[in-house]
Amino acid sequence: MLDLFRKKQKSVFIKAAFAVIILSFVIGYAMMTSPGDRGGQSGTYAVRVNDTEISYDEYQTVYGNIYSLYQNVYRDQFTPAMEKQLGLRSQAINSLVDQALLVQEADRMKIRVSQQELVDSIAAIPSFQENGVFNKARYLQVLAYQRLTPEDFEASQKNQLLAAQVRDTLQKNISVAEAEVAEEFRNQNEKVNLSFVRLAPGLFESQVKVNEEDLKAYFDQNKENFRIPESVALRYLLFEPSRYENEVTHTDEDLDKYYRRHLDNFEIEEKAKAAHILIKVGQDADQATRNLKRQLAEKVLELAKTGKDFGELVHQYSDDQGTIAQDGDLGFFTRGTMVPEFERAAFALKPGELSELVESPFGYHIIKSEQYIEAGIQPKAEVLDQVKAGVTAEKSRQLALEKAMDAYNINRKNGDIDAAAKANDLGIKETNFFERSAPIDSLGDVPQISGAAFSLEPGKIARPVTLEKNVILYAVKERRESRLPELAEVRSEVEQAYRSKYTLELAQRTADEMLTALKGGKTLSSLAKTQNLTVEETGLFTRSYGNFIPRLGDIGELAQAAFTLTTDSPASDKVHEIDGKFVIAELKEHQTPDPASIDAAQQETLRATVLSRKQDQMIDDKLKELREKAKIVIAPNILASIEKG
Repeated sequence: MLDLFRKKQKSVFIKAAFAVIILSFVIGYAMMTSPGDRGGQSGTYAVRVNDTEISYDEYQTVYGNIYSLYQNVYRDQFTPAMEKQLGLRSQAINSLVDQALLVQEADRMKIRVSQQELVDSIAAIPSFQENGVFNKARYLQVLAYQRLTPEDFEASQKNQLLAAQVRDTLQKNISVAEAEVAEEFRNQNEKVNLSFVRLAPGLFESQVKVNEEDLKAYFDQNKENFRIPESVALRYLLFEPSRYENEVTHTDEDLDKYYRRHLDNFEIEEKAKAAHILIKVGQDADQATRNLKRQLAEKVLELAKTGKDFGELVHQYSDDQGTIAQDGDLGFFTRGTMVPEFERAAFALKPGELSELVESPFGYHIIKSEQYIEAGIQPKAEVLDQVKAGVTAEKSRQLALEKAMDAYNINRKNGDIDAAAKANDLGIKETNFFERSAPIDSLGDVPQISGAAFSLEPGKIARPVTLEKNVILYAVKERRESRLPELAEVRSEVEQAYRSKYTLELAQRTADEMLTALKGGKTLSSLAKTQNLTVEETGLFTRSYGNFIPRLGDIGELAQAAFTLTTDSPASDKVHEIDGKFVIAELKEHQTPDPASIDAAQQETLRATVLSRKQDQMIDDKLKELREKAKIVIAPNILASIEKG
């Protein structure tokens, strides 16, 4: 049944509902507060847009949800490096700033949202509906689950409507000329194929000879590049929460509070359990074949309705090889797991019921419902052990912090970490030397320590730092100042840098010589042969690829130049560099589309594409204009986190 599965995602109706509204809410909510209305905030802000302040908590909420969105899409492939590349913190700030600017522009344009428009927009959100009709109880339940009040959500929704009306007003008079449609057709259908060779500096490494005199001269000229940075080593105490679990006590009120704060841990997902018979129909099947398959499916459905054993029918007729051995059983599945047609039918059935014929991209299904679990929250009594464990973990973590703070306060003046260790019956651990903001052996990447340790005075103890699992109390054991090294200390790094410099120069010089020869009439294949290079091809690509060229990557200059090359002048006029390699390219093939081949449907599709792009550009231009006029102040700590990535 693997063909029927989409990418599985965690889903219960409350979470599914909130997923629809969360990003719009957290952005819209940020617009609700102002210097005079902080909604209980501390007065600090992440970003100020003119007179609108957006709190740090609101920024964190937006960032957290954008992070979760990408994490759900990329799963195990979502790494810190990818997060940095995507610039999620910048995305969060930019979305909040853009929303604030649009809401402010709505006020300037005297755009208003009536109470009825607000009510209608909320009632139209499917997440708040049952059987297609707005359900107040569902609405309140979804909001309460996320600890939102109706007033907060409705204010955020109003801001969303204001921003949408600004967009609509700006976009409504945009039109598309016939020439723009023709240009879009050309951009989508004009194709080129390039031949190219790549010269990697590593190919020339054998030609670089390193002698002592040249290496020393290179080192003397570039000694600052090999400076040994400042480093420190630490002594530290590890306050582990598990040491203090026996000291934890809790009341019924503690359990209640924990349960309410962690309702998402006790969700019951909406699930259905069903079996099915699949009469498979190929995507390219003709109508006659489809009719025959439907007739067979109707026959099997009739047999099932008359009491024929469903498992026997599965073995006799089903084309789903993955479930035949289980009598068609699919097990439990949540919403968002199956294709829409199948899912709608399966969740509409009561246990024991048979569906009518269900048509999906895979063919005809006969579904038998076996079990249904309604979405909800597990009662506290059923998860009491889990709640107690959670309270114990939280309180023991707090105790660990309190013990560390006590040790800090008692010993911070004399800086005696040995006394702190003895009083708490802890052994002192030590790190090796590490550089500023670098990972620390045995502790890992802990920027709140690896940065602060370098400003800690000798003989002082730093404030405790709470890590994911433990609390750290530390002092500097030894500091090594930054200094210029002797050649012997960094010889391998110097040799590598020396080789890299000259192999790069050799590769660049050889590429320039090859391009000159290519323009002089030599063939790319003959030139490649002299350097033992392989001639590759990009394959046909269009202008719509933008700066991207298949098999090469982002080379904007070459991507643009490719469509100006001709058979009389096929060589690109310069050597292009990408990923540290030098590329020489020439035209292999050029396909020019015939505008007369466009039919009416294609023309409308092209027109819609151009219109959408122009509308998006209009909003981008407007936001750019508003940003240039606006006073936007980003909090220093937020700005630092964005720059760091």
